[in-house]
Amino acid sequence: MENASLTAIAGITAGHVTDELNMTGVTVVRFAGDGARAAVSVQGAAPGTRETDLLEPGNLVEKVHAIVLTGGSAYGLDAASGVMAALEEEGVGLPVSEETVVPIVPAAVLFDLNVGSSSVRPGIDWGYKAAQEANDSPIASGNVGAGMGATVGKLLGPSRATKGGLGSARVDLDNGVVVSALVAVNAVGEIVDTVSNTVVAGIRANDIGHYDSAVDVALGNTAKAPVAGTNTTLGLIATNANLSKVQLKKAAEMAHDGMARAIRPIHTQFDGDTVFAVSMPRSEIETTADADAQLNSIGIAGARALELAIVDAVRSAKSVGDVIACCDWHND
Repeated sequence: MENASLTAIAGITAGHVTDELNMTGVTVVRFAGDGARAAVSVQGAAPGTRETDLLEPGNLVEKVHAIVLTGGSAYGLDAASGVMAALEEEGVGLPVSEETVVPIVPAAVLFDLNVGSSSVRPGIDWGYKAAQEANDSPIASGNVGAGMGATVGKLLGPSRATKGGLGSARVDLDNGVVVSALVAVNAVGEIVDTVSNTVVAGIRANDIGHYDSAVDVALGNTAKAPVAGTNTTLGLIATNANLSKVQLKKAAEMAHDGMARAIRPIHTQFDGDTVFAVSMPRSEIETTADADAQLNSIGIAGARALELAIVDAVRSAKSVGDVIACCDWHND
């Protein structure tokens, strides 16, 4: 089977720690050599991030050595320190003296403390292990890593939510450019398959197999007010095209369009939706004479890949305890 995940792009590896009992986990994406050029776009109102300011165009650091997507809310940011420790041991990082490197490891978190155990969170040991175990195998989807404790459709409370998860997708352009997406889906809204224009996961209705419209609930007076930051969808798009930080920033912004197509509502006061974009270029990729046209195509592909990855995440998820996955929410 063709690899549809980030690791289809040479130089990208990924590792996870998944705690099925306590329903949380961490996903670490590593970049070989001197790292990947990167940018980020945060459009949710309640993000939890680390080392994202340096990704803004104009700031000094051009490349990152790993990116961390993790559960555990703000506590989960500790996992990035473990990734730094693993990379430092390997001598991977930004050289700051003859003997010292500083690994550049941005991170973003989602809130999963209301499922499983709220006292067990990804930490330094988990980040270290995930970084050490990173490999180029196709990235698994569903109840994996940062997607382990993810849920969606929470406007009527957690008892009506559906299982979220980790998902991947890939879009290939005619000139050999590959755009892949990884996403941990933990949205307050519902998940929509735009191909069939159907809700595939969301607020479970009283009738098995059906979902209440999250948009209608949000527009009415029945929605329960979630605590700010208790949701969040985390995305990462990667390409083998050679893009600058400015271009990657635009690609990350465009990728949010795919998130908006697949998640309704999106970018709420209760979500911290964050998308990273990275470039791991291959020399044999032909660069079009029109850089704007190429960036446009990559941005559109990134949005499409992220949209498909979101649907993959919930369709690949499995039920855990009282958290029902969409694969089990149907009439037999």
